[in-house]
Amino acid sequence: MTWLHRWLVDLFNALAAAYYRRKYGAAARQLGRSPHEGERERRAFVIIEIDGLAYEYLRKALRAGAMPYLARLLLNRNLRLARWHCGLPSTTPASQAGILYGNNWDIPGFRWYDKATGESIMCKMPGVVRAIQERIAAGRAGLLRGGSSYTNMFDGDARLSLFTLSALGRHRVFENVRGLGFLILFGLGPVRLIRVLGLSLWAWLLYVVKRFVAWIRSGPRRSKFTFWGPMLEIWNNIIFREVTTFSVMLDIYRGMPAIYAAYTGYDEIAHHFGADSREALRALRGIDKQIRQIDRIRQLYTQRQYDLYILSDHGMTASLPFHWAYGQTLEQFLAEHTGQEIESSGGPGDSEGLPEARAQFLLDEIRGLEERPHRPLPAHLLRATRERLEARLLAEALDGEWDLSRRSSIAVRNSGSLSHVYFDVASHPMDLSEVALLYPSLLGALIAHEGIGLVAGRDGEEVVLAGRHGTLRIGSELRLDGKNPLDGLSEPAWAAAQVARVARFPHAGDLILLGAWDGERVISFEEQVASHGGLGGSQTWPFLAYPPGAGFGGRGIENSEEVYTRLLRIYGDYQ
Repeated sequence: MTWLHRWLVDLFNALAAAYYRRKYGAAARQLGRSPHEGERERRAFVIIEIDGLAYEYLRKALRAGAMPYLARLLLNRNLRLARWHCGLPSTTPASQAGILYGNNWDIPGFRWYDKATGESIMCKMPGVVRAIQERIAAGRAGLLRGGSSYTNMFDGDARLSLFTLSALGRHRVFENVRGLGFLILFGLGPVRLIRVLGLSLWAWLLYVVKRFVAWIRSGPRRSKFTFWGPMLEIWNNIIFREVTTFSVMLDIYRGMPAIYAAYTGYDEIAHHFGADSREALRALRGIDKQIRQIDRIRQLYTQRQYDLYILSDHGMTASLPFHWAYGQTLEQFLAEHTGQEIESSGGPGDSEGLPEARAQFLLDEIRGLEERPHRPLPAHLLRATRERLEARLLAEALDGEWDLSRRSSIAVRNSGSLSHVYFDVASHPMDLSEVALLYPSLLGALIAHEGIGLVAGRDGEEVVLAGRHGTLRIGSELRLDGKNPLDGLSEPAWAAAQVARVARFPHAGDLILLGAWDGERVISFEEQVASHGGLGGSQTWPFLAYPPGAGFGGRGIENSEEVYTRLLRIYGDYQ
């Protein structure tokens, strides 16, 4: 019986291999490009990224049976599972830049602001992402050189990039229409095309049923129906997913040396429904099926050996939006405590200058605060503010270092539970003492707010991390006044180093705010029930499943840049 079972398995695999050879061989011939034959002797890799899936929530999905194929790979020890630190900010731009180029310096979030040019940076625009890639890639070899990139933010110097933001708008996105050829070949496959149409129709019908139930329960005034309501889910979770899988399978047949494909549907759904919601688990079931298809052709088509990696770029933490918890947005709170209407484009303030009488008034007020037993700000910040005012204000600020007509121009850029605040009154990165001087009540209000876990900024050569019960100063040495503001996190020392690194980015905010973490949920500055970007919970703990014999080693990764270093050490000779 054992012999018969083995014979049947071998027969099935042979038939499957013949089927794939006929199907994908024809497609590869139509595309008309394959690597040099000599390259096929070198080992290649496929990386599948599940955007936003934290190690913790992967474990929950495996226990719930939502990813049976990945569970089998882990159970059979085809892959080993590890969790790793993606670094701060815990966002896709920073993490993918680290993985694909080994460089995520000066990517302070998903959104930030350039004080020098007044430009708002948001990593959804192809031109913006392309400019970031040109900067981080300078003098570096992309991880995917000679390979393929699908549904990514950066292309890693891939020869073929499809649905990759940094490549959109360039002639190489279709590489002499080969990228478009992938789409045409996909459309000519009747089985896969029928499945996409069927799944799309099913998703739309589910949306109709849910909206109808909501209409019955709450009435037509509170329930809105639009034809385009489920289109984002259909686009991300069905169309992109299926085209990406088809393209990866075809590339394996063609023997491409490096393949990186991201599945983004889970991240979008988790933000709105929760990281372990039914909707999120349904998205993971669909991705697990794609993994099974890719791994199947990897095992059956053996003309080139591929190592399989499955990872996430960052995690996700259950969150409570700041607006829901406190009845106002962060921007409204800042406006209340600066006395300004926050404008990202700038505008005239309420004063054309700062006369000596006002300077003397501020000095008197600061001295009074220093003498109070219960100070609204840490003593060193008050002292630094007073000294700066005494030594510099009249000599330098009045001589044009600050443009006080732009005192009301304050830009706030949120990335989940991380926020950067910029003050356009100065073009240079401002110290905390300067902020305290211009907006005397702001820092104390931010530090005292229960929804803000940390206020970080610069003070000369030091980075200052201030919380409600203490302040940590990071410079040539560490100085702690009171309780460590990062003690509520699982690894305070690692977190302190990450915050200090981001604070030294040229485009970091004058103030860096992190949402409070209570051990279960983090405060998010966007309206998301699960978020990432800052610290607290599993948002900085993605997962990595790697082949045990490849020499990768999943432990000890402190930042996504180290993933690049390890992969390049193993596969760098193909470039």
